[in-house]
Amino acid sequence: MTHEPRGWEFWIDRGGTFTDIVARRPDGSLVTHKLLSENPEHYADAAVAGVRALLPTGASIDAVKMGTTVATNALLERKGEPTVLAITRGHADALRIGYQARPKLFERHIVKPEALYDRVIEIDERMSVDGEVLRPLDEDAARRDMRAAHDAGFRAIAIVLLHGFRFTDHEARVATIAREIGFSQISVSHEVSPLMKLVGRGDTTVVDAYLSPILRRYVDQVAGALGHDTRLLFMQSNGGLTDARAFRGKDAILSGPAGGVVGMARTAADAGFDRVIGFDMGGTSTDVCHYAGEYERAFETVVAGVRMRAPMMNIHTVAAGGGSICGFDGARLRVGPASAGAVPGPAAYRRGGPLTVTDCNVMLGKLRPEFFPKVFGPNADQPLDVEAVTRGFEAMAAEIASATGKAMTPQAIAEGFVTIAVENMAKAVRQISIQRGYDVTRYVLACFGGAGGQHACLVADALGMTKVMIHPFAGVLSAYGMGLADLRLIREETVERSLEDLGDLAARAATLAADAEADLRAQDVPMVSVETVATLRVKYAGTDTPLVVPFGQPAEVRAAFEDLHQRRFGFTSPTTPLVVETLSVEAIGHANAGAEPSFGRTSGAGAPKAIATVEARMAGALHKTPVFDREALPIGAEVLGPAVIRESTGTTVVEPGWRATVDARLNLILDRVVALPSRRAIGTQADPVMLEVFNNLFMAVAEEMGFALQNTAYSVNIKERLDFSCALFDRDGNLIANAPHMPVHLGSMGDSVRAIRDARLLDGRGLKPGDVYMLNAPYNGGTHLPDVTVVMPVFDAAGALLFYVAARGHQGDIGGITPGSMPPNSKTVEEEGVLIENFLLVEGGRFLEAETRALLAAGKWPARNPDQNVGDLKAQIAACARGAEALTAMVAEFGQDVVEAYMAHVQNNAEEAVRRVLATMESGSFAYELDDSAVVEVAITVDQKARTARVDFSGTSEQVPTNFNAPASICRAAALYVFRTLVDDEIPMNDGCLRPVELVIPEGSMLRPRYPAAVVAGNVETSQVVVDALYGALGVMAAAQGTMNNFTFGDDRRQYYETICGGSGAGPDFDGTDAVQTHMTNSRLTDPEVLEARYPVLVEAFSIRRGSGGEGTHRGGDGVVRKIGFREPMIATLLSNRRRVPPFGLEGGQPGAVGAARVERARGGVEPMAATDLVRVGAGDAIVIETPGGGGWGRA
Repeated sequence: MTHEPRGWEFWIDRGGTFTDIVARRPDGSLVTHKLLSENPEHYADAAVAGVRALLPTGASIDAVKMGTTVATNALLERKGEPTVLAITRGHADALRIGYQARPKLFERHIVKPEALYDRVIEIDERMSVDGEVLRPLDEDAARRDMRAAHDAGFRAIAIVLLHGFRFTDHEARVATIAREIGFSQISVSHEVSPLMKLVGRGDTTVVDAYLSPILRRYVDQVAGALGHDTRLLFMQSNGGLTDARAFRGKDAILSGPAGGVVGMARTAADAGFDRVIGFDMGGTSTDVCHYAGEYERAFETVVAGVRMRAPMMNIHTVAAGGGSICGFDGARLRVGPASAGAVPGPAAYRRGGPLTVTDCNVMLGKLRPEFFPKVFGPNADQPLDVEAVTRGFEAMAAEIASATGKAMTPQAIAEGFVTIAVENMAKAVRQISIQRGYDVTRYVLACFGGAGGQHACLVADALGMTKVMIHPFAGVLSAYGMGLADLRLIREETVERSLEDLGDLAARAATLAADAEADLRAQDVPMVSVETVATLRVKYAGTDTPLVVPFGQPAEVRAAFEDLHQRRFGFTSPTTPLVVETLSVEAIGHANAGAEPSFGRTSGAGAPKAIATVEARMAGALHKTPVFDREALPIGAEVLGPAVIRESTGTTVVEPGWRATVDARLNLILDRVVALPSRRAIGTQADPVMLEVFNNLFMAVAEEMGFALQNTAYSVNIKERLDFSCALFDRDGNLIANAPHMPVHLGSMGDSVRAIRDARLLDGRGLKPGDVYMLNAPYNGGTHLPDVTVVMPVFDAAGALLFYVAARGHQGDIGGITPGSMPPNSKTVEEEGVLIENFLLVEGGRFLEAETRALLAAGKWPARNPDQNVGDLKAQIAACARGAEALTAMVAEFGQDVVEAYMAHVQNNAEEAVRRVLATMESGSFAYELDDSAVVEVAITVDQKARTARVDFSGTSEQVPTNFNAPASICRAAALYVFRTLVDDEIPMNDGCLRPVELVIPEGSMLRPRYPAAVVAGNVETSQVVVDALYGALGVMAAAQGTMNNFTFGDDRRQYYETICGGSGAGPDFDGTDAVQTHMTNSRLTDPEVLEARYPVLVEAFSIRRGSGGEGTHRGGDGVVRKIGFREPMIATLLSNRRRVPPFGLEGGQPGAVGAARVERARGGVEPMAATDLVRVGAGDAIVIETPGGGGWGRA
């Protein structure tokens, strides 16, 4: 077979700091080149400059294959094309509100990502979920509004209509009108992302419109410089190349990192490894990914605050890189997330930068000035500045000694920072592997990126991995991956049908495959072969967690799905129907990358020769460490750690106990050859390094529990609205760490744990290994009945009690007088559902299902959907089991005394952080009235000298005959939340936060009611009042909306519950935020298209209630208007507050607007709804809820 003569090929990764190039000469040999991405004094574009530097005069270019961060940078910096959003009337604010959750739980000033669009056009049209035209498209109005936007200078438009992904006529017609008007960039949602979910699809369509013009200009610039006949291909986020003319904004976000995944997967396969964890450590961040024979893609991701609904490589990024800033906060060493960047860069770079992870390796002797490029200083000719690094660490040692009394050497501090950074990176790997059911100890860590080799052995050790691979092109592997990549084109469409009712799906798959292949061939790129692969995204009916399985017969699809579900989530549900969510067809064009390159070295005899021996600190001790030049290591060479191997694009550190070998393809293969020693010798005294490590470890356990619960839960409430919490406790029931879920749960779960412990110690049976308990009793550790807490005691091998783990979830229905168990008019707790006190749920490892079902069916108003309750309880048990397993593993690694000591230390650390804030606070008092005239009154007396506070609720109303009573545990949760938010730093929320605070709650008041008072609104409504009253007494911020607007509708078959966001309060130096969940809740809202697919309702409008925030120097945030139309008769309930008494302003700021609600009847009448109300609605009726705004701060 003869080959045509080849020209040059250039494979380029244009990164944020450096542009890497691998060029293939006509003879097949490879050459690499690295240059700064931005260097305006010398060249306009790095990629073009690199090509020109390498290309001989007169030589021809076969192809340029490129990954670029141009789109990502434009997104991060919000420098895309000015864009108009055209969306169904009533939903102008849908993307701004999103799913209503706030990004950071404990920040008083809530900052939401900035919108990408500048103008909104509401299109008067409406399709139903079944394709019925509810409102025809008003073409004249659409044309008029789009013409006005075009006249104002807009040229990019994103068109997103409700259910337009499936019923495309209206979107297509609006796009035609936009073309006629003259818009040059028209992104239409059913073409960009033909998938259900208005918010994700809408964001993706806007991103496409916002970034595509930027990409087009960049492509034209590169093509103009290289010649328009040069074949130019770009890497997409999905891991495939595409012709430059077909490169779109929505596919460009992970363009660079995707090349690294392809390079890693291909080179690992060549080296004989089929299970790989990719570890790409750069200057500002580290990317990790998982590969086991096929590329893993994510279909819903958030990038730079934007929800993306497009296939992307599943790459997890963590803010830990060589440039991550290292600091000391008075108790703990901290690494990142801030980075020193390229300017000023690390302290060693001679620009006055801060200490970073790179400087730690300089301090440890792992990075040496004599072996590092001399590119620093004003003339770019000086070596790394070791003196500056040493001075920095000596100053920090003095600071640590004065703050803690602990003497640490500069080297010990540097090693501590590296330990923390390694834990952060290992945590990222666990999130993409262990949490998805993969055993990483059987994988190889494929390490690349500039800083990866310095930490590869340490990260592998932190994960129990024993093999690391570093390719000869590890420093430029993303660029190398561009050359190895196939052309790929993915076509998708929504199915949303039962697996048993697929009808013509095979024909649809064949059509999609033919279309995809034709589009791929139309790119006119030489390909050896083209194949198409069809897959389905399948999920259990009623859930929202699809898994990807190969297209096939229903029985094959079910078997593949159940196998994957069992591995990922630990259970299957054979009786639950399967739903096919999406059909996806991928056309893959295999290009000819030429013969495999020879890296030009042969086997060598004898031991490799070191070029120097230096002193370096590794594994806690100084070692005489040989330094080798990688270029000089022959095939078969072995190097035992400790050692340093340097090369032009990076440094590899071989830690003690590891061995490096050069394989036949010149990969460095690192193996652990001496068993990893245990970490039990760290001692029980508080250590600044291990304090941060344990903080992160405890938090990771709680987060892993939350991940398990969310994935395995049965109900929408837990799985999608994320109305749950997971936490771990010491043997006394003190909260140690929680995942950042629901604040109202967190401070009160300790009461649940202690209630179980105290009752069981006296019952003659006691707590036993293999036991799991549950409760919801508000008078005995619970909050309100739908919140069911599952508690698992954790024992050692000898049967001694060590810790507790607990998971609380808001169950969709637990009985009571109304569906959803949130009755607005309950008078006793029995009317709110089944009361569960200290119930043995699992005995000796056996789930007591029959007994549990009997309990749920007991009482006057039993649970309506016990299958759902049981499904959620199993998920809560699974989450607790995950937590118990992780704690047991921690004890095995560090020793029980160390783990228990650090459980105390993290509480002491949180206590000290709160005390520091109390030393600056003033005493104050506040009385806050509820709509029913009850009052929450609080006096806070601060002793600045002792750094303590007394929080006294004397004067609060007696318990009320309504259901606004709140058990004492809720008051405690509110206080814990408030004092945690006063600390402007990342500290864990644990029981240490409340140690300096004395809580006084009068018995028989509405904050400590007596049985059988009704309490369902206490958890959701009174808790918000308590938080605002505390902020008012402290003078910290104005009131937020002060209610959760609990809205429930349903019948005997279906129940749905949501809380609706409002405005947040303003503070002394910030405005309130519009349309966001505040304080004691952070639950998500179900997407309108999903809601309409599951329930017979219409989301007719969801918009910001402009002007509802209180005026002031700083304005309060605005509430929302939500209108739900009903297509069948149902019972709807509303449980709310702030309909009469408005959210207060402070320091002269005006109050926010009160909320309101009404029923708009199909026959024309309008009926106002009370703050707590129950109504019967029929087909055609609608309920409109207007939520309050936040209070303002300061006189306007």
